Amino acid sequence: MKFPSALLALTLAAGCGSSQTSPNTAPTPGANAAPVAFGSLDAALAGGHRSAANRARDPHRHPRETLSFFGVQPGQTVVELSPGGGWYTEILAPLLHDQGRLSCAIPSATGTRARYAANFRTFMATRPDLYGNINVVTLEPPASVDLGPAGSADAVVTFRNLHGWVNDGVAAQVFSAAFQVLKPGGVFGIEEHRANAGTDPAVTARQGYVSEEATLALARAAGFVLEERSEINANPRDTKDYSEGVWALPPTLRGGDVDRDRYLAIGESDRMTLRFRRPTAPAAAAP
Repeated sequence: MKFPSALLALTLAAGCGSSQTSPNTAPTPGANAAPVAFGSLDAALAGGHRSAANRARDPHRHPRETLSFFGVQPGQTVVELSPGGGWYTEILAPLLHDQGRLSCAIPSATGTRARYAANFRTFMATRPDLYGNINVVTLEPPASVDLGPAGSADAVVTFRNLHGWVNDGVAAQVFSAAFQVLKPGGVFGIEEHRANAGTDPAVTARQGYVSEEATLALARAAGFVLEERSEINANPRDTKDYSEGVWALPPTLRGGDVDRDRYLAIGESDRMTLRFRRPTAPAAAAP
């Protein structure tokens, strides 16, 4: 999903649809629905509920390593921002189903991005046994942001969405909301297409990229401290200079057959993976 946001435009591409089926009215999966074990990251990744196409992207998206780096584990309350089509949700939901709580922050059902909300609810309705207890909260800046009670979450995570918020000029609002919903000591995990250092985020975000320095500035302004960087999702082959932006690369391949082999050889984007933490105590005032 892509919304042009000032430090995030792509609410991330994580696609969306149009049906407004409610998970409360969706039929229970049939007897042939793939069973999924709850409470284990390995079981969630191997679960038959995941499509072959999604599982094929694991070597490029590194979900086991990324979620482990963010410290996500059973028993936590986790907020996923802008889940799009649910690529990470289908992993997080069974992981936290019986131990923990998963909230997914999506647009309102009546706003300008209602189709994205409907698409995610349609995704949830495909497996109410897995997704029926997801807590849906509202992320539709600047009009409405309600990620949950203040200090209630152990972790807030977002994957490839930051450029959308930058394009829309709402990144600071989203970061502030993430800070407020986290407990002291809670983690804010960000994965985003990485622009080159020294570049202007107002320019690069339109191509789907944001630099680490711009991300750090946003996080620090919201009150976060950077705990650790990871190169889990790095890709040095990504030259970041495509006319179609990051969407020239897999899996989107927006250019169709034009230079397709070149983009397939590059692979998915170069991405930063950053773990921020809400301090356990307020920062000391300067003398």
